Amino acid sequence: MPTNTASSSYTAIRRKERAVTDEAWIQDLLHRAPFGVMATVVDGRPFTVARNFAYDKEKHAIYMHGAQKGRTYTTIQTNNEHVCLNVSEMGRLLPAKRAMNFSVEYSGVVIFGRASLVEEADEAKRGLQLIVDKHFPHLRPDQDYEPVSDVDLKITAVIRIDIGSWSGKQKKAPDDFPGAFYEDKKRGSK
Repeated sequence: MPTNTASSSYTAIRRKERAVTDEAWIQDLLHRAPFGVMATVVDGRPFTVARNFAYDKEKHAIYMHGAQKGRTYTTIQTNNEHVCLNVSEMGRLLPAKRAMNFSVEYSGVVIFGRASLVEEADEAKRGLQLIVDKHFPHLRPDQDYEPVSDVDLKITAVIRIDIGSWSGKQKKAPDDFPGAFYEDKKRGSK
């Protein structure tokens, strides 16, 4: 299913030189990012929550899970909510001569779509299995753990975001950028 990356004003990138329209790049980031931050509106106020997720290329959708209670569940259950999902990763920190010019490398994807609660058991199990496979690819159901059961689905909400539009953005400095370093390298270096 093609994604609308150009005509949505929501996904327009101001810094055109940083825009990424390569869908394979976007999908790759979605496959490797450990979590994303989903935004909804609750009682007229913005609400964000970090969630692990899995991208399903076949359905062009995102799957998440959570409790069958709380703000996210209630909002999606009652409003068939429009949502936004932000997935990002940080690269190197980029020092400069002036504080104003300090920067960071990054890659990110912003998704706009409609969230719904998955009611059909087979789809819910598949969505949960995608999440497990993403985070625990070395483990196998029925071998290393007990697979998702119908009983599990009575206490777990499975959320699907049908992707309406997405955009990718990346800032990458040259490999020889003076003084560039990764966040984990600065600890203990003073």
